Amino acid sequence: MKANSPWIIPIAVSVILAVPFVAMMLTEQVNWSLSDFLVAGLLLTTVGFAGRWILSNVRPLHYKVISVLLLLSVLIIVWLELAVGIFGSPFAGN
Repeated sequence: MKANSPWIIPIAVSVILAVPFVAMMLTEQVNWSLSDFLVAGLLLTTVGFAGRWILSNVRPLHYKVISVLLLLSVLIIVWLELAVGIFGSPFAGN
């Protein structure tokens, strides 16, 4: 499979989401619902395609690096907010 394949991102998202799925079978400490998997899948897929777009369309290397770091920062902040509610927003479940 080429690195340019459109299936790379969905396969990578599936592998990442398999980790909590398997962990749910092995321990009681991981308890994800279907909506958790859907939101995580949507978030990871969106970031994956946005990252692919940045890497293929942003030209100066320093803009590319800054854009990818900003994208990953947003991913981490949103993931943390959804997981533990670091800002206490309404969509965090608090």
